[in-house]
Amino acid sequence: MSKLSDAAFRSVCDYFWRVSGIRLTDAKRALVLSRLHRLALEHGHDDLDSFIERLTRGQLPKAAEVAVVDRLTTNETYFFREPAHFADLRERARKHSGPQGRKGDFRVWSAASSSGEEAYSAAMQLDDTLGDTPWRIHGTDLSTTVVAAARTGLYALDRAQSLSQDFLRRYCLRGEGPYEGQMLIDRKLRARVDFQCANLTQPLPDQLPMFDVIFLRNVLIYFEPAAKADIVRRVITKLKPDGVLYTGHAESLSGLGLPLAPVAPAIYRHE
Repeated sequence: MSKLSDAAFRSVCDYFWRVSGIRLTDAKRALVLSRLHRLALEHGHDDLDSFIERLTRGQLPKAAEVAVVDRLTTNETYFFREPAHFADLRERARKHSGPQGRKGDFRVWSAASSSGEEAYSAAMQLDDTLGDTPWRIHGTDLSTTVVAAARTGLYALDRAQSLSQDFLRRYCLRGEGPYEGQMLIDRKLRARVDFQCANLTQPLPDQLPMFDVIFLRNVLIYFEPAAKADIVRRVITKLKPDGVLYTGHAESLSGLGLPLAPVAPAIYRHE
């Protein structure tokens, strides 16, 4: 495997921070080496330092620049991760559809949707709770690769371990032939879920509506406090007055001066 010099590592970390807002630490050096070495070879470079130098000088094709961000973005998720949030989502959806509920679609934003498991988990919960009552899920992620994967709704069967047998039967189609060992999210669910690329450190897409619930989980840990606060302030501009924000249970918003009040572990509302 090609070597990665200290200077090249610092250079690519600075580049990644500029385009994503995420600061890579020394602990990520092995990840950077393994992922970018393969990418460099794919683009005809057997010297990683040279590849990184051309990257930071803007001498690589745009596709290679996009691929660098895709490779260095960590995307680890699974269906119904942190289930307490989905239980809370169910109760909020029930209140929305009750006699005293609000009019209009119930909308959920999976703001760091990765390969889509979080968004489709929310979709299963809302379909089970609301049925034909109007609802919609929107997913965004920095990585073009995982957004494309999420849109397909196709997953390895071993990703379904946290799905109930009921939801697996109702919302997933088992693959056959060339799709053996895979499952496809049911078409009616996919029709209610949209995905697009978005960088949470930059202005949000104009077409984003207001949301009843926003999932912003397991992404803030990658940012410094100032950037973390900036992201949350930007995201909650899309939160309805009585809506809630879900964060990862390992993420704390204390001390950031945000207009949020905790209502349960890792669940916040506007103050």
